[in-house]
Amino acid sequence: MNAIEIKEFHKSYGTVEAVRGVSLEVKRGELFGLIGPDGAGKTTLLRAICTLLLPDRGSILVDGLDTTREVARIRSILGYMPQRFSLYQDLSVEQNLRFFADLFQVPEKERERRLEQLYHFSRLAPFKKRLAGALSGGMKQKLALSCALIHTPAILVLDEPTYGVDPVSRQEFWDILRLIREEGASILVSTAYMDEADLCDRVALFFRGRIAGVGAPEALKDRYRYPLYRLEAKDVRRLRDFFRSLPEVQSTQLFGDALHVSFKRPPDSRQWSEWQAASSGNLTTWSPQPPSIEDVFLALIGGEADGGESI
Repeated sequence: MNAIEIKEFHKSYGTVEAVRGVSLEVKRGELFGLIGPDGAGKTTLLRAICTLLLPDRGSILVDGLDTTREVARIRSILGYMPQRFSLYQDLSVEQNLRFFADLFQVPEKERERRLEQLYHFSRLAPFKKRLAGALSGGMKQKLALSCALIHTPAILVLDEPTYGVDPVSRQEFWDILRLIREEGASILVSTAYMDEADLCDRVALFFRGRIAGVGAPEALKDRYRYPLYRLEAKDVRRLRDFFRSLPEVQSTQLFGDALHVSFKRPPDSRQWSEWQAASSGNLTTWSPQPPSIEDVFLALIGGEADGGESI
């Protein structure tokens, strides 16, 4: 039995289709990423998994339990961390944790051991008396995760837990998730940060309420079928306009101060020399570029790579 099974899930708000026929499985003991931009429908799907929204059509099973009929049982085995920080700002770290321990009816003899364990991996022990409202963004997220874990859920659902968090705290947060996964929990996490896909066992690339592709990150990258190059220039936006006009080019995407260009076939040295001259020397360097998950995502949603919902 899978941790989560979604079959043809649909959800609309008025005339807006937030999620359109999604089918997905999260395996037991898996760290699964739902990757997509803001507005893709990730939060709607996660809230439905957590029994907070009813499907218009389709079904969701959590540990074999139907989210429309077995709400109480699902909530007892599931931990949910919403996108917005939703803890009590005027309570301390310790008070928040003890409140959620009461809420989930954690036995007294189990409570102290669990609290110490959560303090240890979150590194919040020195701050247990600090008010939640006075914590940094990264510490707030670790406290929210600790509160979601207080009852030792078998399945954990996290909605963009690293949004707005500094890079160091992001890395620490993912280190914690890997530890939780190693302890046997099944984790579903959504994120708009494409680079976080590489930290997951498998991912679903999500766009406009649909799944563009599913698989292990490296397997998805292997499906990218076009020769890809990283280009640098004196004026990268002008260079993008230049390459967009070439019939040999499949796609162009800005990546920071560089340009990723995919071609219908590998360019030869003569072509590069001609392009450098035709761009009036604006093109300075070029080199083959292994595709990133972002390259794959942009190709899939643009119809530039093989479609399908699994690998």
